[in-house]
Amino acid sequence: MSAGVDGGCERCRCHGRDGHPAILYTLLSQELQPGAARQRCPCRQRRAVCLRSPQLTCRAASHVLLKTISFVRNVAAFRLLPREDQLLLLDSCWVPLFLLGLVQDVVTFEVTEAPAPSMLKKILLSGQSKGQEPEGTQPTLAAVQRLQGCLNSFWRLDLSPSEFTYLRGAILFNPDIPGLRAAPRIQSLQREAQRALRELLRPEQQERFSDILRLSSSLGSVPAALVTALFFQPVIGGAAMGALLAEMLFAVPGWPLPR
Repeated sequence: MSAGVDGGCERCRCHGRDGHPAILYTLLSQELQPGAARQRCPCRQRRAVCLRSPQLTCRAASHVLLKTISFVRNVAAFRLLPREDQLLLLDSCWVPLFLLGLVQDVVTFEVTEAPAPSMLKKILLSGQSKGQEPEGTQPTLAAVQRLQGCLNSFWRLDLSPSEFTYLRGAILFNPDIPGLRAAPRIQSLQREAQRALRELLRPEQQERFSDILRLSSSLGSVPAALVTALFFQPVIGGAAMGALLAEMLFAVPGWPLPR
């Protein structure tokens, strides 16, 4: 997986108006190797990016999301929980479960620098309120690289199908979400999933068990806004992801899920 964004930056804090490095930045970078100042420019990490092949990647991501919701719907213990708890759990866990699906299906992707908005668009958006045009929703290169690092770490673990299944259960049943009505029951279900995952491993593999849980926590730290903007906004536009997930979760059995 590669970010796929060219180096360099224009008119940033590291460069003067003529595009050449600012004097202060040059002095502070003298100890770097030739060319390193341009390659390591921090402004590059803040560049907005988008998928290099959105049609292919979004199609694969949508397929993974459908499989993720299907898994959740088919867990009998989950269906027995209060509806309010189901929604809270889904809202909390859909991102790590989706990312785990990307890992299992080996969905790779590259990003490229997002095109700058046209002058006309800037003028039109300048009159809108912040609520209509949220700021900071465009993924940055640094955020995508952190996401790719999480996925790469999981690929190196090379989980078995059974490990994927029990880890999904441990992620799904998170008793620490505020507002849960059946928190004790959910905690019991999480412990059962973790115990089943541990029992898959030989005694000498217990360090692997710790690594799996640690990496699953890293998936939970990935912002939902980043995943939505990167993989689904090209498809759903400004639609609310939470409402879409709830519709998918409670769709009448036998009806096709929204695509």
